[in-house]
Amino acid sequence: MIRRWLVVFAFAGAVLQLALPYVLGRTVDSVLAGDTGPLALCAALIAVAVACDALETWATGATSATEAADLRGRMVRRILWAGPALTRRFPEGELVTRTGINAEEAAQAVQARIGAVALLIPTAGGLIALTLIDPWLSLTLVAALVLIALALKTFFRASAVSAAAYQRTQGEIAGRLVDALAGARTIKAAGTGRAETARVLTPLPELRRHGLALWAANARAGVQTGLVVPLLEIAVLGVGGWRLTQGALSVGDLYAAVRYAVLGAGLSTALGQIGVLARARAARTRVEEILQAPCPAYGNSPVPDGPGELRLGDVVLPGGSLTAIVGHSGSGKTHLTAQIGRLAPAELPIALDGIPIEALTHDALRACVAYAFDRPVLLGDTLADAVTLGAPGADPAAAAARAGADAFVRALPEGYATALAEAPLSGGERQRLGLARAFAHPAEPGRPRLLILDDATSSLDTVTARRVGETLTATSGTRLVVTHRTATAAAADQVLWLDGGAIRACAPHRVLWDDPGYRAVFA
Repeated sequence: MIRRWLVVFAFAGAVLQLALPYVLGRTVDSVLAGDTGPLALCAALIAVAVACDALETWATGATSATEAADLRGRMVRRILWAGPALTRRFPEGELVTRTGINAEEAAQAVQARIGAVALLIPTAGGLIALTLIDPWLSLTLVAALVLIALALKTFFRASAVSAAAYQRTQGEIAGRLVDALAGARTIKAAGTGRAETARVLTPLPELRRHGLALWAANARAGVQTGLVVPLLEIAVLGVGGWRLTQGALSVGDLYAAVRYAVLGAGLSTALGQIGVLARARAARTRVEEILQAPCPAYGNSPVPDGPGELRLGDVVLPGGSLTAIVGHSGSGKTHLTAQIGRLAPAELPIALDGIPIEALTHDALRACVAYAFDRPVLLGDTLADAVTLGAPGADPAAAAARAGADAFVRALPEGYATALAEAPLSGGERQRLGLARAFAHPAEPGRPRLLILDDATSSLDTVTARRVGETLTATSGTRLVVTHRTATAAAADQVLWLDGGAIRACAPHRVLWDDPGYRAVFA
């Protein structure tokens, strides 16, 4: 809706600008003839033109803000929907830059295009008006327009190249900065702050070079188009004065001709819109890389009825069983668990109660699978929100109690209402809250539930880890636990032993223990 108002005000202002020289010229002739009547109409027309200009300014800002908000919303939805596949492709700082600065620049393309098209109205009108006043004057304007068009074309090409390089370098700096912020504690402990600052700012000279190239292109085009307008005025005055002496023009005609010449050369003021379009074009390319990123395709199968039998290639895990996943570092444990919940592309056939996971709807898959990670990221305003994320109807205290987190949460002054940003949490406490979040998703009667703990007890002390293990054993549903603990593997119904990114064996711990290679996993 706001975009429509921008079109209305921009084009109305352009038409009024086109009409003003004619009205002013006729008013001059009338005043010289002793008739001051047209002065009121002239003043009213000027007032309306000023109002249109002010409203166009408002609509321009509102349109850019609306377009940027819409673009950012689409990008954030795409990033979250695409999931880890996209975040592995682009660094976090790069994604922030693209959803921030680049989205803002790309959104300005709409108002720039409208403004550029609106400039064509006075340009075309000025050319037609000069032709009607005197064809000799229109030829002068045509020559000027050719020079202006060539300057703008050169400027657009140079700006597009420099803008793309500038934006790319911005993203690189942002990516390095985010990495440094994530490792701030390590940098401080190592005393490498100066070296890390230099690393983050290494692309700064390149950024400066591209920025200077943008300004240089703008300056060259500004000088070139700026020289055309006064030269055009001089040429029109010369030709018009000559025609005036021949009696072919009146004083008012000459005044109107000069005004129309300047108005027709107003295309030179498109420098700003052309620069915005060049930056917007480069930014749009970066934005489209996000918007066109592939997202997982889901099927139309609902949550299947069954015990929760999980098939991983040729391996079948019985429904309701507890499976320990073990293997050396880099053997693919996390990648395998990510494939089950479609957090990573599946590299082997995976089925739940006979239904391929890719055939399930998005909501059905999320209802089937609950995760707890080794380094959980807590989201929400309060600790209660962090625990019940994705399960708003769950009891946060009950879930936290099962994860051994209830006691330390209640010890806080605000308890579960404690603001997440103000909660002094250790690594183990965060991990327990991550476990509580997984426990907060209860299995529905008659429906399978996969509970996946990806090394989610690694930061817990032995006592707490044992209690969580007891809770896990008593939990219904099919459970998979990535572990490095012998006791956890021994308590499981079966062990999935990974080696070199593949499943090497699936059997009870007591059976696998006879293999020296298996024992070496726990060494």
